[in-house]
Amino acid sequence: MYSGRTGESIDTIYWIEGEYIPEALKEVTYFFRDWRNSQIKAVDARTVDIMTAAHRLMETDEPYMLLSGYRSPETNAMLRSRSRGVAKNSLHMKAQAADLRLKSRSVTQMASAAQACSAGGVGTYRGSNFVHMDCGVVRSWNG
Repeated sequence: MYSGRTGESIDTIYWIEGEYIPEALKEVTYFFRDWRNSQIKAVDARTVDIMTAAHRLMETDEPYMLLSGYRSPETNAMLRSRSRGVAKNSLHMKAQAADLRLKSRSVTQMASAAQACSAGGVGTYRGSNFVHMDCGVVRSWNG
């Protein structure tokens, strides 16, 4: 369901009959690692749930392109020094957020699907062609 900046891809079932599969979440966690320095933090399954629900609502087989999952504090600080759009206390640093892109869907379509889940934050970044999804409080913004 995901492809990454490093050319990797992952298509794994992480939940069956109300139970998360620990081995699958470990695989997702590795995929969500900070690609700049390979640091890893366990991904919050709630974020994966939101991403999965939004993906199903869009009725596409195309995998998400994961632009950013977990970010180490060092990576977040570096990105913050280059862009006003990076939060000081970003949920990326808690492995609770993902920046995603789909070629077959517009940013507006992706954001609408994520907002329809009524769970977490949804940031729309039209200029950079991606949507931020997280498992924080329900909110939305344009970046």
